[in-house]
Amino acid sequence: MQNEIIFTILALITIVSSIVMISAHRPIDSALSFIVTLVSIAALFALVNATFLFVVQIIIYAGAILSLILFIIMFLNIKDSNLPDEKHKNRWLMGTSIIVAPFSYILIDLIMRSDIAVNGVASENFGTIKDVGLTLFSKWILPFELVSILLLVALVGSVTLSKKED
Repeated sequence: MQNEIIFTILALITIVSSIVMISAHRPIDSALSFIVTLVSIAALFALVNATFLFVVQIIIYAGAILSLILFIIMFLNIKDSNLPDEKHKNRWLMGTSIIVAPFSYILIDLIMRSDIAVNGVASENFGTIKDVGLTLFSKWILPFELVSILLLVALVGSVTLSKKED
């Protein structure tokens, strides 16, 4: 019961911060709402004992990628006077809400009334470092190596393109 309450609170925080992120007028407000969204998603991973996913979410997304986004926002030095005038933003948001709300209600109602058994129960080791490592380096070793080669080629290509010609 306690986990369900915590899950509901974290899900609501995630949804509200996502809406604020999309509807914020200033880019820095969107970035700060993005931080809240990523941290609440990481907390959801922690709630289901997916420690590896929790750590990756915090370090890579909330840490590295978000600091890159904040750096770009600060580097571009966007001022309120440079932002486009959004006269019809409230109309767009209201129209979207009117369209999405009934479909959301119908979808939730269908899910609640369905008698579908849950077949995809996660294993007890879901999201742990050991489970991710065993899966990645046994079943998915070839795609993992192909992605590493692709990243290496992209790195070499970006270094080659960024070199100044003497």
